[in-house]
Amino acid sequence: MTLHNCLLLSALLFATGVYGVVARRNVLIMLMSIELMLNGVNVAFVALARYYPRGSDAPAGHVFVLLTMAVAAAEAAVGLAIVLAWFRHRKTTDTDEMRSMRW
Repeated sequence: MTLHNCLLLSALLFATGVYGVVARRNVLIMLMSIELMLNGVNVAFVALARYYPRGSDAPAGHVFVLLTMAVAAAEAAVGLAIVLAWFRHRKTTDTDEMRSMRW
């Protein structure tokens, strides 16, 4: 697989995630779309680290991917906890109803 194909796949994943965040009103779908965007970035990091190595002992792209995966796991846990609490309280996951979360 060439660098161009990897970056194209990364861009498609990211664009699909952006579409999911912008077009959908369900919070769970939006969280999954954000995860899809992060996975698109991870594919780009790994592809760039593979095709532009700084040295055989410097896995910079893979370290960024591990860091991004840790942040994504924390974001998913916190986001799902908030959505679960909101669903128990209001019985909906619609984003229009979440505007009442403000003061």
